[in-house]
Amino acid sequence: MLEFSSLEFLKNFSFLENTFYSWLIAIIIFVGLIFLLKLFQVIILSRLKKIAGKTKNDLDDAMIAIFSKIKPPFYFFVALYFAIKYLSFPELVGKVLTVIILIAVVYEVVQAVTRFVDYFISKYLEKNKDSQGEKKHSQSMLRAASMIVKFVLWAIALIMILSNLGINVTSLIASLGIGGIAIALALQNILTDIFSSFSLYVDKPFQPGDFITVGTDSGTVERIGMKTTRIRTLQGEELVVSNRELTTARVQNFKKLEQRRVVTSLGVVYGLSFTKLKSIPRIIKKIVKEIEGVEFDRCHFANYGDFSLNFELVYFVKSTEYADYMDKNQEINLQIFKAFEQEKIEFAYPTQTIQVEKT
Repeated sequence: MLEFSSLEFLKNFSFLENTFYSWLIAIIIFVGLIFLLKLFQVIILSRLKKIAGKTKNDLDDAMIAIFSKIKPPFYFFVALYFAIKYLSFPELVGKVLTVIILIAVVYEVVQAVTRFVDYFISKYLEKNKDSQGEKKHSQSMLRAASMIVKFVLWAIALIMILSNLGINVTSLIASLGIGGIAIALALQNILTDIFSSFSLYVDKPFQPGDFITVGTDSGTVERIGMKTTRIRTLQGEELVVSNRELTTARVQNFKKLEQRRVVTSLGVVYGLSFTKLKSIPRIIKKIVKEIEGVEFDRCHFANYGDFSLNFELVYFVKSTEYADYMDKNQEINLQIFKAFEQEKIEFAYPTQTIQVEKT
């Protein structure tokens, strides 16, 4: 009877337009949820952390770390949200409480999502252990992508909050869209370069350290930025090229080649004997085959020139370095010159014979 009387007493008396019984239920829900959420954070998460430490995949570690970083006010507002469902407040007070809770929840959700974004970015950088120059490019690109994702998330969060405040977000979105178009038109060239930079990052036609040719300019890529790429030319100056130009122009990347195909020609005089003329391909073949790092392809008597008998030589230099190619090319030329000198084979040079007739 006492319990029934107490219950009736709680139901008959009110405070701030809510009975004591409703306040009691709300307090029990609030305290119970706070206790359960704190129990989840302290005990369950700690046990899950121990289990996750034994697994090879670190995604579960990242998720636990994200949940562990949720601040106590979040649990407070979650518990408060469910507790006030059993209470009635004036419309203004209810709306204010709802907005405060919504802001707290949205803030923590956005923070959790951004931590996931940062986690995947760090994993990508760890997986792709690039050169120092490319690592800087990767960091700048992924940092920009992270900023864009975070901006979009916060924009969505702001729209949700404004919508719950009763503001007509449709007209706001429309005005932002028109403003965005105007800004995009004003920054068209800059945005094109930035998106071109993302294209270069994803497609990777070249990387810092690669020797490339763009149009009539050649040099080593030093840095790929958000708007421009810096190239150190053979003359030593720094060439700054917009990323938009690099995505539309033909780019030769010599770092990608595995070997260099060399085609060269040489001419000998017309007065050479048939025996010596026939021995030239054999002599050249022997010279090329004896040089390490060079693969002989062919050597043929190609044609009759105006003042020389022309031979065409083709071989491959198995190196990506331009200096190695020049060293091998020089060695072959010197050995050919030495062999021709020993065999008394004369190189041709432009000559003109004038025939004079006596009358």
